[in-house]
Amino acid sequence: MGDDRVTLVEVGLRDGLQNEKTPVSPGQRAEWFNALVAAGHQRIEAGSFVSPKWVPQMAGTDEVMSLIRKPDDVTAEVLVPNLKGLEAALKTSAEVVAVFTAASESFNRKNINCSIDESIDRFRPVVEGARAAGRRVRGYVSCVVGCPYEGRIAPSQVAHVVQRLRELGVDEISLGDTIGVARPREIHALLDAVIPDTGTESLALHCHDTYGQAIANITAGLERGIRIFDSAVAGLGGCPYAKGATGNVATEDVLYLLEGEGFETGVDLGKIAALGASICRELQRENPSRAGRALTS
Repeated sequence: MGDDRVTLVEVGLRDGLQNEKTPVSPGQRAEWFNALVAAGHQRIEAGSFVSPKWVPQMAGTDEVMSLIRKPDDVTAEVLVPNLKGLEAALKTSAEVVAVFTAASESFNRKNINCSIDESIDRFRPVVEGARAAGRRVRGYVSCVVGCPYEGRIAPSQVAHVVQRLRELGVDEISLGDTIGVARPREIHALLDAVIPDTGTESLALHCHDTYGQAIANITAGLERGIRIFDSAVAGLGGCPYAKGATGNVATEDVLYLLEGEGFETGVDLGKIAALGASICRELQRENPSRAGRALTS
């Protein structure tokens, strides 16, 4: 992969929609997945196999997977919390399964009701099972800069969690600024702690735009050689455990940045902007993407 090539992981249909109030049917989610493929996305989170009791928006992810259409070069990714979720995921065509933990003990307990070490021990059979089935595994680490309960998180704590995940055999790790408090200086400090042991090829940045810093933080990641970024069409989502946290950084805004900086993504900004506007109309919400609004108004 050339240094001017950036991979976007579209997380709007999972990380985004799970925090939107308007219910969305599996059929509609599959339509949006297919539209993202048509716009050039090659990595798309299709949903998660968590209990619908806890995350109602993710009910029917197996149906979504049965309805999507994608060429061989597109990977569908799904989140799994446990072995039961993995069993469901392995019945679908998802090429990537994701597990999630946090760099904050308090956030982990609120989110998945266990400690960081317990969560990683719980993932061991999930990762082994996924790899045995020929699926790649992605690990999400939440609260890599700040936590709504503990405040600032030390970069060394994040590096410890990343190392634990790598020891499990996770293929790629997404570093999530879940409540969007990071600024470039803190992103650099985080990467100072993580890159020496991990390198950059298997690292992704997952930025939220709560304080309007996501694009600046992605620029900092680009400067350090990060070439995988998570984003959500129309900035979908938020975080139920983080008061006031806005959605993921909008794919439209990231694409506008990357095009201007000379990076290749293979994703069509115009098509994504049109899709984002359509999704916002469907959800009866305002479009937080500035590039999206500028291109469709």
